[in-house]
Parts: sequence; C-alpha cells; structure tokens
Amino acid sequence: MSTSTAYISPQAYVSQDATIGPGTVVEPFAFIEANVVIGANCWVGPHAIIHSNTTLGDSCKVFSGAVVGAIPQDLKFNGEASTVEIGNHTVIRECVTINRGTADRMITKVGSDCLLMAYCHLAHDVCIGDHVIIANSGNIAGHVTIEDWVIIEGMVGVQQFVTIGQHAFVAGGSLVRKNVPPFVKAAREPLSFIGVNSTGLRRRGFTKDRIINIEDIYRTLYVQNTNLSQAARLAEKDLPHSPEKESILAFIQASDRGIIRGPF
Repeated sequence: MSTSTAYISPQAYVSQDATIGPGTVVEPFAFIEANVVIGANCWVGPHAIIHSNTTLGDSCKVFSGAVVGAIPQDLKFNGEASTVEIGNHTVIRECVTINRGTADRMITKVGSDCLLMAYCHLAHDVCIGDHVIIANSGNIAGHVTIEDWVIIEGMVGVQQFVTIGQHAFVAGGSLVRKNVPPFVKAAREPLSFIGVNSTGLRRRGFTKDRIINIEDIYRTLYVQNTNLSQAARLAEKDLPHSPEKESILAFIQASDRGIIRGPF
C-alpha cells in the first residue's frame, strides 16, 4: 500500500494494493479494495466503500454510505476488467452508487468539479462531463452521456443511451426518455423544451448577445416550425454562424434516438 503522507484511521480497511495520495484522510470504517488509486487531499468518509479498478482525482470527497466501483447491475456483464474514473474536486454525497463499465465502454466516468447529491445512482458506462450537478435521488441508467455544466434536479430518471447536452437544465421529477439538446431547460411530462437556460448561461459568463443567438436558434427549431428536420435546415441556412449553432445542429444530427418535444 502506498500512502505517502495520508492519514488512514486504524479502524478503516485499506488494501495493501491501494494507492492513497498525500494529504488524503480515510475515516474509520471506510473500506478500500485493491487496485484503487486515490489522489491528493481527498476525504473518504466513514462507511464509504471504494471497490477495485476505481480512480479518484485530487481533492475529492466521498461521504458515508457511498459505494463507488461496484460491478454493474447488468446481466450481460461477464467479469471484464472495466473501471470507474472520477475527476478532480468532485463530491460524492451520502449513499451514492457508481457502477463500473461493461464491454460497451469499459468505463464509467465522472469529470471534475461535479456534485452528486445523496442517493444518486450512476449505472454502467455512464459518462459525465465537468461541472455537472445531479441532485438527490437522480437515477442515471446505463450508457448515458451527460455533457459539461448540466444541472439535473432531484428525483429525475434518465433512460438508457440518452444524451443530455451541455449547459442543459432538467427539472425535478422528470423522466428523460429522449435526448436533451444543449443550452435548454426541460420540464413537464412528457419531457419538453420550455426555454433556454438563460440564467445558467449568464452565471457562466455568456454575453447577452450569445444568449439571444441561442434563443433565436431554438425559436426556429421549436416555435416557428413543427418539422424538426426542416427547421434544422432553415436554421443552418438563415441564421448567422456561431459556435452555439454548430453545437446545437450537430447534436440534433447525431441524435438517432430523437430529441425532446417542443413546447406545444
């Protein structure tokens, strides 16, 4: 076991084949298996469990009852040496569960500066970007992709293979069955576009002109047209070039599962 200057409680179990970075604290009754790598200045709380083939970056926190790196709840899993990878400065709150990948992606990945609130579940082969917040009891099924800066409110269920685009906001209690495009707010049942996430974008430094440009794109896609394919062609042709337009149209083109419905 490599511990450098870490503090490990005598009441914790840490495998001799785990690597614990300097400044990390492992509290009593935590359980850390072999082939785990934990970075510098992390905190692993009482009764947290970190299974084999898991890597945590620097300055992460894992709270009581969390289980990180357990094998998938997938009957197709055949013991492959898949992994879990957590970025820097990510907080995993009480009773969060994060499962390893399967042969599909071989990894379940959470980026840096994320917050996973209590009782969230990330299934196998989930890939989450940076600065993502998933509120209490969010349930993310297998093979889901969640891009940077997404906020998902509490009690949300996300279906397998769905993608949620960057800077999107999903309202509490939603059922996400189709892809959610970038920069939008999504709510109602069935899940629908209810506007652009302008508050979140302003907080992240988007200028007024950039936000208006995004609103114009979605007005073309969702409000002025009922046929999405036709609306996308009109947006490509008539609206000014911008990185946001390219990102939105590329997302829609790649969405073979379809995207959420419009507001009407």
